[in-house]
Amino acid sequence: MNPHLYVDVHILQDIPPSNINRDDNGTPKQATYGGANRLRVSSQAWKRATRLAFRDSVDESQLGVRTRQVGTLFSQAFQSRGVDPVLAGRLGAAVAPALEIGTKEANTKYLVFLSRPQVDQTVERLLSAINALEGLDGKALVKKMMELDLESILQSGHSLDVALFGRMVADMAAINVDAAAQVAHALSTHAAVTDFDYFTAVDDVKKDSDTGAGMIGTVEFNSATLYRYATVGVHQLLENLGDPAATAAGIVEFIRAFTLSMPSGHKTSFAPHTRPGFVSVIVRADQPVSFVSAFEKPVYSMKGTFEPSLIELSRFATTDAALWGDSPVSVAATYRPPSDKGAEVEKAFGPSLPFANLLATVGATVDDWLTTSGSADPR
Repeated sequence: MNPHLYVDVHILQDIPPSNINRDDNGTPKQATYGGANRLRVSSQAWKRATRLAFRDSVDESQLGVRTRQVGTLFSQAFQSRGVDPVLAGRLGAAVAPALEIGTKEANTKYLVFLSRPQVDQTVERLLSAINALEGLDGKALVKKMMELDLESILQSGHSLDVALFGRMVADMAAINVDAAAQVAHALSTHAAVTDFDYFTAVDDVKKDSDTGAGMIGTVEFNSATLYRYATVGVHQLLENLGDPAATAAGIVEFIRAFTLSMPSGHKTSFAPHTRPGFVSVIVRADQPVSFVSAFEKPVYSMKGTFEPSLIELSRFATTDAALWGDSPVSVAATYRPPSDKGAEVEKAFGPSLPFANLLATVGATVDDWLTTSGSADPR
């Protein structure tokens, strides 16, 4: 039985005039692909949006927290358990040095991704030794904490977001987590030109004799049909979570959150809250496969870009599957059928299912694999 299973998520989504992910100059991020300038949304932006979307259906206490303020995080956790604020601050400040995660100070020089359940377990272990710790300070406190093997807590029991997106701590490789998910930069399927919005703002309190605007400026924006792609190694997620049921549920939750999330740049100015017009999840036992090459030649149409993009994607998927002799474990899709050539889309991705049915189909497929193969060594 194949010890590997990959869940590929392919999405086409219209983005109206907006600037959901900008560079240091305020310009929508871009990339050149196939000789054409494309709108780009970074993988980091969509991964963060996905992590935030987990909160809609997962208790926040079971998710991760990414922070440099490690001392503050642990100090607050101690105080929530009734520890005196002064002692809580002293204990919290010693955790990062005790774990040797890149600093001798309370807070780290880089962001550290911690599972909240692991934070809770660390606090409980320290509280169990509180009699030996409360009279110590500084280096003596750190040294005593190091005897409690705190790093072992961070090696298992990972939250879903940490298990999916991984953790890399150069100073403490023992607590690193290999990411189960990979997320591509979203690219427009066509050439995209950046526009400028010239705006003025009125001062509501100005005198009638004071002519002119209270503020003027420009905001850059553009619009596009985006191709979005992500893949999750079910075997890696199983290794990270250590629980087949949590793994199957985690795959479904990732697909839901990734599909429906939206980076939040300039959202109050543009309200770009669209949902995808096409989602396909292909479960594979061989290797992850992106279909971005369908758009290496940019789509061009004066009658909209979504339907031509969907047809190009369908043709590419059909041809590519025949070329390489693909035999996916399962294929499920949710989409708005094009006005014509809908048969091409159905040939490539099957009939359109309600999104809830797509999630159920993928969940059942993953659960079946976990039942028959999940006990095998996932490596």
